Amino acid sequence: MVQRQLPNPAELLELMKFKKPEFDGKKRRLDSALTIDDLRTIAKRRTPKAAFDYTDGAAEGELSLTRARQAFQDVEFHPGILRPAPSVDTSVDILGGPSALPFGIAPTGFTRLMQTEGEVAGAGAAAAAGIPFTLSTLGTTSIEGVKAANPNGRNWFQLYVMRDREISYELTRRAAAAGFDTLQFTVDTPVAGARLRDKRNGFSIPPQLTLGTIINAIPRPWWWYDFLTTPKLEFASLSTTGGTVGELLDAAMDPTISYDDLAVIRDIWPGKIVIKGVQNVEDSVRLRDAGVDGIVLSNHGGRQLDRAPIPFHLLPEVRKAVGDDFTVMIDTGIMNGADIVAAVALGADFTLIGRAYLYGLMAGGRAGVDRTISILRTEIERTMRLLGVASLAELEPAHVTQLTRLVPVTRSASDAVVR
Repeated sequence: MVQRQLPNPAELLELMKFKKPEFDGKKRRLDSALTIDDLRTIAKRRTPKAAFDYTDGAAEGELSLTRARQAFQDVEFHPGILRPAPSVDTSVDILGGPSALPFGIAPTGFTRLMQTEGEVAGAGAAAAAGIPFTLSTLGTTSIEGVKAANPNGRNWFQLYVMRDREISYELTRRAAAAGFDTLQFTVDTPVAGARLRDKRNGFSIPPQLTLGTIINAIPRPWWWYDFLTTPKLEFASLSTTGGTVGELLDAAMDPTISYDDLAVIRDIWPGKIVIKGVQNVEDSVRLRDAGVDGIVLSNHGGRQLDRAPIPFHLLPEVRKAVGDDFTVMIDTGIMNGADIVAAVALGADFTLIGRAYLYGLMAGGRAGVDRTISILRTEIERTMRLLGVASLAELEPAHVTQLTRLVPVTRSASDAVVR
């Protein structure tokens, strides 16, 4: 029979310790975020619908984005036992320089529209974490402004080839002069994808006010205060800012982009050059043979061609085809540090985060981006320890099985005959 007694008050005090209250609202908000999905929830609550949907959305039915995220979720890890990893090394050498973590910040357009600190917050957080930051051609901070925010860290520049080629050439020269060490030559945007959320929201640059946007903004006065009391939204390259995002892209981009353009940019650019937006094995091999320094397997975050290939599914086959000495990076769909570990295990040299960074930015500015990086770092380190690996170099394909839901249908020769 259990013997009962009145509780001793002194013992109760030892068992019941109250948490010290946090009076800083931003810190309390960000500390409550334990995952990137948590940051997304906060970002959605704090950001007007049109700006949030521009970040969160993708093209048409958003199948490419959904499938890319699902591919990372459909991973089975195979840990090694009795292989202690009390400390782990998450550093990597990528494109001639160091990174403290196996990911960098991807290029994102119109970033200050998401939250007024924009690329300055991203570049500053990247500098503090020791990882690369990438500025988009459609970024809302100048090349020189990003350099000032990240003077001693690694800055990369993402380049679109514009209809007016001289704009692209001049941007390339400016990035080189500012000490940016890597150029991401982007090839998957000859025209804008059909981003239906933006059309339904009437999203444009500058924002167009309607009764709906005003009603949506009422519970988010801090966003409008920041937007209206900070410097005018300007772009790294566009001289005109009127119209929807799709209209801006269609006016600027050139569907005639070719290997000839790559050759010209290669002559102008003195640093490393990688091709962003590669989506098949054949192009990967051809680009390697053309002498570029690397590729980024990407479907542009699902924002261009819907039903595009899943970069994470392409990765093992591309790595096998191009060999171990060619740099292969990957983006699209990364929402967890375990996604990054799985990508490295299957052959990625590096990864890039876009939406994950922007969710943090919208949730809390620079501090929110720091929180994004902290969450991903913790998840990477924990996953590596649980797998029993002490460094990224120890990760290998045997650690991961890709569980597939989308299996290509193989047609017989008779079925393939056109009738």
